[in-house]
Amino acid sequence: MFKRPFFIGAVLSITLVASPLAFAKAKFDKVSEVEGISEYNLDNGLRVLLFPDQTKETVTVNVTYHVGSKHENYGETGMAHLLEHLVFKGSPKHKDIPAELSSHGARPNGTTWTDRTNYFETFAANEKNINWALSMESDRMVNSFIAKEDLDSEMTVVRNEFERGENSPFRITLQKMAASAYMWHNYGKSTIGAKADLENVPIDRLKAFYKMYYQPDNATLIVAGKFVEAEMLELVNKYFAPIPKPDRVIRPLYTAEPAQDGEKSVTIRRVGDVQMTGAAYHIPAGSHEDYAAIDVLSQILGDTPSGRLHKALVEQKLASRVFGFNFQWQEPGLAIYFAEVDKKADITKASDAMVAVLEDLNSQPITDAEVERAKRTLLKNIELSFNSSERIALNLSEWLGMGDWRLYFLHRDRIEQVNTADVQRVANRYLQRNNRTAGHFIPTDTPDRVEIPAVASVNDMVKDYKGRAKIAAGEVFEPSFENIDSRTVETELSNGTELSLLSKKTRGGSVVASIKMSLGTEESLQDIGIVGNATSAMLMRGTSELSRQEIQDEFDKLKAQVSLAGGTDWLVANITTTKENLSSALTLMHKVLSDPGFDKTEFEQYKSTLKVDIEKNLQDPQRLAFNEYGRKQNPYKDGHPHYQRTFQESLDALNDLKLTDLSAFHQSFYGGNHMKIGVVGDFDQNQIKTVLESLFGDWVAKSTYERVPDTYQNVTASPSNFDTPDKENATFVAAIMLPVGENSEDAPALELGNYIFGGGFLNSRLATRLRQKDGLSYGAGSFINMNSRDQKATMGAYAICAPQNLSKVENGFKEELIRLLKDGFTDEEIQSAKSGLLQGKKVSRAQDRELVGTLRRNLAVDRTMQWYKAYEAKLEALTAEDVNRVMNKYLKLENFSIIKAGDMSKVEG
Repeated sequence: MFKRPFFIGAVLSITLVASPLAFAKAKFDKVSEVEGISEYNLDNGLRVLLFPDQTKETVTVNVTYHVGSKHENYGETGMAHLLEHLVFKGSPKHKDIPAELSSHGARPNGTTWTDRTNYFETFAANEKNINWALSMESDRMVNSFIAKEDLDSEMTVVRNEFERGENSPFRITLQKMAASAYMWHNYGKSTIGAKADLENVPIDRLKAFYKMYYQPDNATLIVAGKFVEAEMLELVNKYFAPIPKPDRVIRPLYTAEPAQDGEKSVTIRRVGDVQMTGAAYHIPAGSHEDYAAIDVLSQILGDTPSGRLHKALVEQKLASRVFGFNFQWQEPGLAIYFAEVDKKADITKASDAMVAVLEDLNSQPITDAEVERAKRTLLKNIELSFNSSERIALNLSEWLGMGDWRLYFLHRDRIEQVNTADVQRVANRYLQRNNRTAGHFIPTDTPDRVEIPAVASVNDMVKDYKGRAKIAAGEVFEPSFENIDSRTVETELSNGTELSLLSKKTRGGSVVASIKMSLGTEESLQDIGIVGNATSAMLMRGTSELSRQEIQDEFDKLKAQVSLAGGTDWLVANITTTKENLSSALTLMHKVLSDPGFDKTEFEQYKSTLKVDIEKNLQDPQRLAFNEYGRKQNPYKDGHPHYQRTFQESLDALNDLKLTDLSAFHQSFYGGNHMKIGVVGDFDQNQIKTVLESLFGDWVAKSTYERVPDTYQNVTASPSNFDTPDKENATFVAAIMLPVGENSEDAPALELGNYIFGGGFLNSRLATRLRQKDGLSYGAGSFINMNSRDQKATMGAYAICAPQNLSKVENGFKEELIRLLKDGFTDEEIQSAKSGLLQGKKVSRAQDRELVGTLRRNLAVDRTMQWYKAYEAKLEALTAEDVNRVMNKYLKLENFSIIKAGDMSKVEG
């Protein structure tokens, strides 16, 4: 259960016995329909939102309860979130929910926020899964065990989660700021709660809280994905209508935060490697008319690199990073702005400069260009979200928390209507000294109070709202191996660039492209250091003709979401856009890749930001432990392309990095002749091939390319400890390297065995032991990565815990590994894990962003989807005896390197 930051081929046919008469008897009232989403009400008060999407091979079920941390009473802080954990512990009909989620291959979670709590799962669309999900959610709505023994173990897990948050300078600073900003309203209390409340809350209070708020008349069921609406209504009626409407009454909340009398401040002094300064301002509720203009204002102020704060602080070297965001709540929230400052820099100058930007917008008025740019970015993200029914299903929880799901669409409309005068008006009204929490309190004879307007009625706002025409639905696409292969066209450009193209009709005309460029040879890449990483990082910071901001603006105009990352011997660029914009987006990406500007100012900003990021890692237990894991799994000598640096080595390399190094690296190694490009979605194959030929067909790298091998090395296990004083959280990692690649006969059994040992959702053996049973860790599990070409696999196990529990966690890991090797897995475990893994792989093939990566990688390893079919057939045929033999063949306790990081003065045993 990961919550929001503390403070922050064939259409599915569901065969039913019910006749049309049975559906007629279903007591549903259709309330409204907006842009393809229909709302119904049951007699027991349950609200139901249905969003059929035949282009998906998945279904998402999301239940949102109108209860969050603001509903907690004295002594109950953190109760809403703690209850979220306990609801995963089971109910009479579904006694082991984590195991069921894994066996159905679901992608689940639960989240708690101020105004709402939600539980969701995305799974392969079939009759069995849909019935299971609706049965499970209806049963745990009112019949969850909420047992004392579960509270005793889960309390320590949540406490561990609490302690993890205490390690973050940003989170703890934000939490203290919010607590200061709100004198009376519960928005000032962290969703994670107070440690004393977590440790002492009695089970009867949790049960009372559950029975009060977990009822059909306080919940909204959202179902999105591949189903027939009428048939889904019958199923919803079958599982949820029998739940009676409760007699209890939920009393409305009435505490309102008074206007602030003057600026406030809070200072936290703790161990750390970065300074932070922030400013928070009270703003209206997310449903208020002013909120759209405030959203635009925060984008203008906090964006990188166009934002005013970035230009005033980062470009002037007063801060390494700035950002801004709003808490969009049912009741008046906060607009928040932050700056990260190097620990050796003057934080007062940064703080003063930030306040000057925020509160002096009369002398530097908001411009039309700024407003149009901000609106374009916000609207692009909203519009692209409409292309995914799954994302919509999850996003609606936030708007339900604010009062009504239709506010999502209304907010979009309001942003479109915002003008410069609106933004200037809200800036002048809310960004005032006396409404700020960040500075010192100073008495004044004439306090200037800012009254936050109330929302009269959300119902009046949305009752006649009709929305727009539905987005084009796309085609039904069966993600079978044969269908993918038959629809995929593999071809080449004149310079040898390989293409894998899969064209299909998609919702909203969406399309994704993935480009990978392979660089150099083992010899030519010796002693390159961090130059390759830095070169790729600088590409989006400007070309010879376009600035960093102009690149961002152009991609926004093209409604394109892009990501770009690279290392010493590789670079990957991903684009998500629409059919009509794909050609232009690819043209712009070619410009970014082939014609970098390597601007000196941007280079200095990059180095400054990266320096602070690395310095933060020096005292972060989790970062230290996993960086050491990478070093043990890549035991190469310094200078080798695969060498993994320590954080201090990275700082030293950063200090020596020169802009001329990047230019030379780009000129030598970048080119289109060693590219693999995948495109999946709504596009014309012939047109896009012609476009790609014109862009990349004659771009050839000066240096040759030969893949750098990544071979298995038989290294001796060795322990590593990192002391991070005054950190409330610790990290345990175990590492082992194995002579197994994806093409090995033992690969399927090894993957399945790892899934049972530590890969399942909360019900893996490690998670069951360390979290569910012992209550030592918020997150525990294992993972394995097998090389697609070389016979090498890297496997690791991990857990986060309090420092004093490190020894217990280590002992728990060792005991579970010994038990695995001695007793093996049961037939029941094998069957359940196979079901979960195989369904999860099908869900992955149904996601265009994941499928395009698979098709691109197939070019590199000379595969078709038949390889995956054969692999999954081997996995399906595995028996417990097969898996136990392979696990004993490769896993030996003494071959694991144990890594521990935390405050070693607190370690017990």
